[in-house]
Amino acid sequence: MMNGYTRLHDPLQNKGTAFTIAERKKWRLDGLIPATIETIDQQAARAYEALHTKTTPLEKHLFLMALYNENRTLFYKVVIDHVTELMPIIYTPTIGDAVMHYHKNWENPQDALFLQADSTLDLVAIFNNNVPNRDNIKMIVVTDGEGILGIGDWGLNGVSIAIGKLAVYTVAAGLAPDCVLPIVIDAGTNNKALREDSRYLGNKSPRLKVTAYDAFIARFVDAVKVCFPKAVLHWEDFGRDNASRILEMYREQLCTFNDDIQGTGAMVVSAALATTRVSQMPLSEQRIVIFGAGTAGIGIADQLVAEMMVNEGLTAEQAKSRFYLVDRPGLLTSDLPDLTSGQRKYARDAGQFSEQLTHLQSIVQHVKPTMLIGCSGVTGAFSEEIVLEMSRHVDRPAILPLSNPTRLAEATAHDLITWTKGSALVVTGSPSEPVLYDGNTYFIGQANNALLYPGLGLAAVITEAREITNDMLAAASHAVATQVQDIHTIGAALLPSVATLRETSHAVTLAVVEKTIELGLNRRTISNPLEAVNDAIWIPEYKE
Repeated sequence: MMNGYTRLHDPLQNKGTAFTIAERKKWRLDGLIPATIETIDQQAARAYEALHTKTTPLEKHLFLMALYNENRTLFYKVVIDHVTELMPIIYTPTIGDAVMHYHKNWENPQDALFLQADSTLDLVAIFNNNVPNRDNIKMIVVTDGEGILGIGDWGLNGVSIAIGKLAVYTVAAGLAPDCVLPIVIDAGTNNKALREDSRYLGNKSPRLKVTAYDAFIARFVDAVKVCFPKAVLHWEDFGRDNASRILEMYREQLCTFNDDIQGTGAMVVSAALATTRVSQMPLSEQRIVIFGAGTAGIGIADQLVAEMMVNEGLTAEQAKSRFYLVDRPGLLTSDLPDLTSGQRKYARDAGQFSEQLTHLQSIVQHVKPTMLIGCSGVTGAFSEEIVLEMSRHVDRPAILPLSNPTRLAEATAHDLITWTKGSALVVTGSPSEPVLYDGNTYFIGQANNALLYPGLGLAAVITEAREITNDMLAAASHAVATQVQDIHTIGAALLPSVATLRETSHAVTLAVVEKTIELGLNRRTISNPLEAVNDAIWIPEYKE
């Protein structure tokens, strides 16, 4: 039986000053905590007040993660009660700073597993011996830290991303915190400065070559299948050369998905569908330029193509013909060397164009896009000249500068609204302040993956889904896109706000549960989807 001291040091069991008199007697806690008995509301108020003694977002993040390490229930109580304010602190954009400083601030493994990819470790034995609640694990987030947000390769430090992503699952959708497992695969790092930092805690070698890397990933997936047969495996922030290959290799072998590819893509589908509700131009008639053809850009294109096929009746080739992808060389054409497999799918025939289109402005002039999506990390890439050129050919240009954090955005919402005299349909990747223009206030929707992936993942957990398909992703996209009711009001946000995170996640979870059952991909029999969803939602309350 867990004694009082051990219970106080187990973040999933600890109640701190909220242990009752009976519990203090039962667990022999007398002398270990102050005599005053507080409610969780009192504790949360005290923690929230202490949080505001911290002055920078990173300091606030570290304070909250210390609370996470000490009392998981209280951590979630504080964050959920102040979700609009604290989501950017526990995850994007502050998580980027937390990753870069992880090796300087390391104090606690935070229930994560650290797997050496260059070793012959028995992964099944590690899972069996070092995951005390192994039979209860329903969601695994794994990263190798190579493609962290907009900041690149941060090796083992990427574990903060896995921990943070799982925290968002709980905050947004109510996934119980005792059924999650964060994992970092330490495959080395190509970040030379990090390797040379004496405080860095990871493998100080360059990243493994493809053959050795793929062999480890195969062993890892096999061990997950054995030890966590009903868990959802979520891949996060892998490098673009590996992410698509891993997803295509394993997506039909177990219930798995990649949020950077599928989640980002599905969230952008939500944003794109929201713009079509205003413009009345279906996706199948749009000309879409995607600026940035990395993992996220290809994922966005793939999910938009799937949406056009699933719900608008296009063939794969017809759907792909609506896209023009742009990367460092300019417009992707079939004659370019070193294209990834994803980029080759969308490369245009070079013979279509009389000249090589290497600059975004010339591409916009030739293509006359109706929708412009940015996921490049190139600050200010959507210049006034480009936006005005686009506006000459479409009444309601849909412009989505999605790169984050804000300093990497292709344009600001303020500039886009001002340049287009309020006609642009704008969704951003980072939070944006409302824009005042010509007497109207324009509220800016944020294509925040947190609106979509937590509900999608919880639905897969609830149904014990065999796999996550494009139909399920489309159901999640539509659920998010239709949450805003007054979309035709001047200045209305096109997407729900983070303040509605739990309500939006509930709608997504229910929609995906129903779609999973319709597709026959559920391994668990569910007679009442709404009841199953409501029963699964964890609430931060102390249990007896």
